[in-house]
Amino acid sequence: MKQYLKADPWSIIEEGFHRAYNENSESIFSIGNGRMGQRANFEEKFTGKTLQGSYVAGVYYPDKTRVGWWKNGYPEYFAKVLNAPNWIGIDITINGKALDLNQCEVEDFRRELNMKEGYLERSFIAKMKNGVKVKVNSKRFCSIVEDEVGAIRYSITPLNYSGVIDITPYIDADIVNKDSNYDEKFWNEIDREVRRRQGYIVAETKKTAFQVATGMKFSITVEEEDIDFDSKKINKEKYVGNKVSIGVSEGSELVVYKYAAYLSSENHSKKELLGNCKSVVKNAFKKGFNTLLSEHKNAWAAKWEESDIIIEGDVSAQQGIRFNIFHLNQTYTGEDERLNIGPKGFTGEKYGGSTYWDTEAYCLPFYLSTADQRVARNLLVYRHRHLEKAIENAGKLGFVKGAALYPMVTMNGEECHNEWEITFEEIHRNGAIAYAIYDYINYTGDVNYLAEYGLEVLIGIARFWKQRVHMSAAKGKYVMLGVTGPNEYENNVNNNWYTNYIATWCMKYTLESIAHVKQTSPQRYAEICSKINFIEIRESDDWKEIIDNMYYPEDKEKGIFLQQDNFLDKEIIKVKDLDPTHLPLNQKWSWDRILRSCFIKQADVLQGLYFFEDQFDVDTIRRNFEFYEPITVHESSLSPCVHSIQAALLGMEEKAYEMYLRTARLDLDDYNNDTEDGLHITSMAGTWMAIVKGFGGMRVKDDKLHLNPFIPKKWKGFAFKIRFRGALLQIKVGQEKTEILNLSDTPVSIILNGKDYALNAVENLVL
Repeated sequence: MKQYLKADPWSIIEEGFHRAYNENSESIFSIGNGRMGQRANFEEKFTGKTLQGSYVAGVYYPDKTRVGWWKNGYPEYFAKVLNAPNWIGIDITINGKALDLNQCEVEDFRRELNMKEGYLERSFIAKMKNGVKVKVNSKRFCSIVEDEVGAIRYSITPLNYSGVIDITPYIDADIVNKDSNYDEKFWNEIDREVRRRQGYIVAETKKTAFQVATGMKFSITVEEEDIDFDSKKINKEKYVGNKVSIGVSEGSELVVYKYAAYLSSENHSKKELLGNCKSVVKNAFKKGFNTLLSEHKNAWAAKWEESDIIIEGDVSAQQGIRFNIFHLNQTYTGEDERLNIGPKGFTGEKYGGSTYWDTEAYCLPFYLSTADQRVARNLLVYRHRHLEKAIENAGKLGFVKGAALYPMVTMNGEECHNEWEITFEEIHRNGAIAYAIYDYINYTGDVNYLAEYGLEVLIGIARFWKQRVHMSAAKGKYVMLGVTGPNEYENNVNNNWYTNYIATWCMKYTLESIAHVKQTSPQRYAEICSKINFIEIRESDDWKEIIDNMYYPEDKEKGIFLQQDNFLDKEIIKVKDLDPTHLPLNQKWSWDRILRSCFIKQADVLQGLYFFEDQFDVDTIRRNFEFYEPITVHESSLSPCVHSIQAALLGMEEKAYEMYLRTARLDLDDYNNDTEDGLHITSMAGTWMAIVKGFGGMRVKDDKLHLNPFIPKKWKGFAFKIRFRGALLQIKVGQEKTEILNLSDTPVSIILNGKDYALNAVENLVL
């Protein structure tokens, strides 16, 4: 672990310049607004270890898949989230030398991500090789009010020098992805323009032809007074800048205010893109830095009012949960149903595609409870919009008659993952999408969603499962061969318990949904049947046959479900008995060794028990937890939160707390030695669940909200807010009492610790 950040309830703070960890910090201190995002790269030149990263939502490149042995059905391309033109750049040259923290003596370095108000601030004193000593402070944000705008206040004060400082604000579209093949570049220049104190570049992605206009405009003050200045225009391929030479006196503060914008052809016509970009930049410049920041702070205050979680008596735990909530809120806002939640958000390039099953399995509950209902609905509609592509994906693998296989990774509904064992085998993702429909309806009561969108998706998924299983003559049961479950440290296994279980659950839920829509919306049901050529009697009988005769591997003596056939043939070794220098396994062991071991990357059987806990008694959950958790290395970010929730259910306080800290501080402390690649955005929603569903014991059963809270001994108290069917509730849990406040005008029934209570409008309950 890398524990170099200061504990603080509302900020992430780095004191002292940790060069070796700079890429980690660039990820951790990233900012975004749902439309655009930026790693915490320096504005000034930096020749040290860095991963330049600027991102525009929805823009990608379909990089040709490169494999030695092509397989039928293999994805044609691997979608890359593109590093977009760099808008933050401000080169500083003093007395002929560039300011570069990799070439300077650095003192009093401080970097702060203010999560409460949503901005990044950095300050330092640098002694350059020519002896000049300067103090620098920079503050920047991506506005969540003007979501195409970013703004920077960059201050430089010479401490032992009077003379000229050269300042060059610029836009650079000549950039490259870290993961590009042979340093290939993905942008072509369409247009560029540099004018006095401003510049613009329109760049287009190769193949996909997305266009992005990047614009900037800037002003300069000395000692808080606006100054007039001349500039040298720099106008070259994929680059525009303005070089300004300003005379300063020792001790005087010079400030550059830079306003920038990203506009995408996803939201503007290409003909109007440049003109609209100029207008957005002009309006931002006119508003000014302080007004933009004030509006931004107010918008963040509103977000925190709804989604904050308060933990008393444990600063590390408090910082961790707010860090997770902050990045969730700046990654996805729900304003655009075409967008989804990338596994790295706006913090890095790794994993390429926009959407994994993480959204449905982990992110949906966060947005269900903390945002307007339409936000969660949009996440489901996103999948319905891609249903035809899911049917095409299944067709490429040989499935027919409307069977749908949703992609493991996608930008536009088409599979674009470049690992065959995941593309072909990790089909449990279909189950997560069906479960999300159930989860949404169960939580909101919006049963109309089934007739509008949900039933078509469910039937497509059920058709896939029917074709994916077959009857085993030896077992006299239906089996599913050649799959990979959530635990990716097992490939091409037979009868993964979780996959088999969620497949039959999907078919059961589809049958229930058919009955509901048929009864409540017969005309719509007839339309669906006609549209997708659904023959109810024949297909539903097939599903019932599979449901009644599916095979589930288990060991009756141990009382556990087996992760897959023959799992107990492995040598069972607990993680605590491993030499810790072998961890993380995925960076220390060969893949062959990992596959032959018993070690589990993430919850697999336990993932199923988490989803379907009502279908198993507590003793069954406990036996499986006590067998599988000790052999789980949690090298997937999605693992600790599930274990924390289940440990809380089982009354295992220390384990629940341990797993909570691991999920909450996964990136802050770099548990898996991979924070430099970007943050684990989707698992951050799991952190929220670890508190609300784990320590809060929140469930929805039979249309009622259930709460069974308990509090770790290390905490004095914790509190969270949730929306539920028109009501807004605040739950406060202390060592001595629990208080529930209805902050809305909507009465609600709740079950607290097994007892029914009616909570009227604007009423509180104290027990």
